[in-house]
This record gives sequence, C-alpha cells and structure tokens, in this order.
Amino acid sequence: MDLCPSIKNILLLDSEGKRVAVKYYADDWPSNSLKETFEKTVFTKTQKTSARTEEITMLENNIIVYKFVQDLHFYVTGGEDENELILFSVLQGFFDAVGILLRGNVEKKEALENLDLILLCIDEIVDGGIILETDASSIASKVATHSIDSGAPLAEQTISQALATAREHLTRSLLK
Repeated sequence: MDLCPSIKNILLLDSEGKRVAVKYYADDWPSNSLKETFEKTVFTKTQKTSARTEEITMLENNIIVYKFVQDLHFYVTGGEDENELILFSVLQGFFDAVGILLRGNVEKKEALENLDLILLCIDEIVDGGIILETDASSIASKVATHSIDSGAPLAEQTISQALATAREHLTRSLLK
C-alpha cells in the first residue's frame, strides 16, 4: 500500500456515457479499448442513480466516487485501499473548479467549448496519480492564469493558445 493517496483516473462523461474529458494515471487499463470498456461499465453501473450529491460505489477492486449535474457525469477512481474522503475531496475540487471556470453553466456544450480549461483543471488537481490540489478556487485561478498568459513559452501553452499565437504570427508576417 502506498503512503501517499493516489488517483487511478478522473472521468468526465456525458449523459450517454461518452467521453468529454478523461485522464488515466494507473496501468490497470493498458489499451484504449479497455479504458472505454471501463468507462461504459462505470456509466452503466451508476446511471440509475440521480447522484445530485456525491455517491460512492465499488467496481473491479476500485472505489469510484461520482456526482452528476445537468448532462455531465463526474467520476474519480481510486484503489480499494484509498480513503473515500480524500477521493471525495478530489471530486468536489474538480466539480467546483469546473463550475467556476464555466461560470456556473456546467453542461456538455459549454464543457466542450472550454475543453482546454477542463483538461488544465484536471492537470492542476492530479499529476501522475498524485493529488496536488483540491481547493476549487486555487485550481480555477491557476487555470485562468494559464489561459490568459499568451506571453508564455510555447511549451507551456495549451494547444488552442499555441494555435492562436501561431495564427497571430502568421497574420503579422502576411501583413508586412
């Protein structure tokens, strides 16, 4: 058993069980098809609950905590020996940070339009399975700082920021 709590994956699925944003940290699912099968199994097992508040379930020796809002389903998975309260704090931090970043409009369409922010949000919460942050306002402010910082080196920019920067440079070079 590890001394440091760890997360196996963070899943954000839509109301049909399809991926919106997912990040895996454990090698329990080595192929993409195994990951998709796991997501489908998790969704099927949890879809009959309303989960407006946090819920918990066990599946394949994993503890899964989850919460639904509108047409989005938030999941955090840990090993069977993980502390459920820690998993809940990760779930709540993710859920609340997404709410802040989407300005309270937490639904699939808005999430897809701001997918870069959601992926950055996941990266701010967990790195390599290790929990970095669970405070929603800290997570959201770090993500907002990243998304505003267009002067950052290309390696530190999101793909959409990098494309915007490249487009801007191309436009300037064509106008000269």
